[in-house]
Amino acid sequence: MPYDPALVQPMREELTRVGVTELLTAKDVDARVAPKTGTQLLVVNSVCGCAAGSARPAVIMALEHGVTPDSTVTVFAGQDLEATNQARTLIPGYLPSSPSMALFRDGEVVLMLERKDIEGRMAPEIAQDLVAAFDEHCATSNA
Repeated sequence: MPYDPALVQPMREELTRVGVTELLTAKDVDARVAPKTGTQLLVVNSVCGCAAGSARPAVIMALEHGVTPDSTVTVFAGQDLEATNQARTLIPGYLPSSPSMALFRDGEVVLMLERKDIEGRMAPEIAQDLVAAFDEHCATSNA
């Protein structure tokens, strides 16, 4: 059973306020995730404490960097169930994890931060991981 939409709305808005595109259905995911060209960050959002304290703030910090993915999208675990399940099928080799972040380049995962990589870490540390991946994988895409 999904979380109450009123409960998660402020958590959604943390990312949408900075331009992250929400994907609410499986069809949205099929149309928008892992493009065959360019770069994209997929954020699996969550209500947990590590999403609030580390994951969402890290994404926001990283997106302030001069080099960013061509697009950034999000699904909300525990709320947009079909969209989240569909997004997870596009990240082969990783168990379902929320929060999590996958950076795609030309349709392939080039960085995956699972909950185990987020939980217990501070947002600036996670943002550093994202920025390093952006610099490595997105710089030529945005040039």
